[in-house]
Amino acid sequence: MTTTIQCPTCKTPVIWQPESVFRPFCSERCKLIDLGDWAAENHRIPDKMPIDAALSEAYLAELEQEMMAQDNQFFKNTD
Repeated sequence: MTTTIQCPTCKTPVIWQPESVFRPFCSERCKLIDLGDWAAENHRIPDKMPIDAALSEAYLAELEQEMMAQDNQFFKNTD
């Protein structure tokens, strides 16, 4: 039994088998078009969590402090 799917880019039928090297796409061209759409953020996985700006700023400040501490420790150990 063979399974046939539609190419996500152009909707051409694609037989799902090892010989279909670009599956689920019909060709390298369609694969690259899809990759370009992801890179351009035309496709996205939705984030259902709202962004808490205050929490984000606090988190970034905490990360910055950790990175500075690591840098300081690194330079102390290079004597």
